[in-house]
Amino acid sequence: MFQGASSLSLDAKGRLSVPTRHRDVLSATAAGQLTITRHPHGCLMVFPRPEWEKFRERIAALPMSAQWWKRIFLGNAMDVDMDGTGRVLISPELRTAAGISKDTMLLGMGNHFELWDKATYEAQEAQAMQGDMPDVFKEFSF
Repeated sequence: MFQGASSLSLDAKGRLSVPTRHRDVLSATAAGQLTITRHPHGCLMVFPRPEWEKFRERIAALPMSAQWWKRIFLGNAMDVDMDGTGRVLISPELRTAAGISKDTMLLGMGNHFELWDKATYEAQEAQAMQGDMPDVFKEFSF
């Protein structure tokens, strides 16, 4: 289970250095193989390959009425490998789609990560904190 937030910068070639606390798990569970694709909320999803394969099967099973969402998730998916220093290349196409230039936020979301442009994430988080919590939290005890 991945959790926590990391503020990271892409290097000049568009590579992201995976935080050391996640590298060992990714090496052991996915042999350093990841899949990156678009998320409908304007960020990228980064999956360890075994988790991606489960997600991909669920998306592929959707009906034809979801064809455009299949294209968004599956058609934009790119397989990458961590290099010897724990870096992964974020393709120019995916960086553009998520509005990522240099500064990012990597969020552990359980079985995958979300990769956000840092300014976009901070703006959306601030907006969410200003509003009311969703109804699903009414019975939730903190």
